[in-house]
Amino acid sequence: MKLQNLHDLFVDELKDIYSAEKQLVKALPKMAQASSSQKLKDAFEKHLAQTKVHVERIESVFKSMDKKPTAKTCKAMEGLIEEGKELISEEAEESTKDAGLICAAQKVEHYEIASYGCLVTFANHLGLDKGAKILQQTLEEEKETDQLLTEIAESEINVQAEG
Repeated sequence: MKLQNLHDLFVDELKDIYSAEKQLVKALPKMAQASSSQKLKDAFEKHLAQTKVHVERIESVFKSMDKKPTAKTCKAMEGLIEEGKELISEEAEESTKDAGLICAAQKVEHYEIASYGCLVTFANHLGLDKGAKILQQTLEEEKETDQLLTEIAESEINVQAEG
């Protein structure tokens, strides 16, 4: 499909982040399980619950435009999740692995922040006020998750991983 205008690009990017969030729903439990830190496990489990809501929100944005929610395979998320899987399978000290898991998770968060930031901007420009509001809420939650991961890393995990 040729992207002819901003609306087409918006829908295409919405399909991409829909795929990304659905992939993340499958990956987050594995990341939580691989973590030795209870704070980090809790953060991953909280984000899993949020991510399930993010999927529902994207579906509601599609519906607000009278479109069926469809995904376009997000290759970027596939790659980021693959990196996380590689880290999980590495032999490493627990705190070092936890530091790596935070790094992997923050790469995901930054991808999502960039994606949602663009989507909010596109929706606002297109006059899709309801969609913009929904996507902005998710953007704020992604930023909060990124900040929480930073706090866990700085206050606990990175100190332990220093050895």
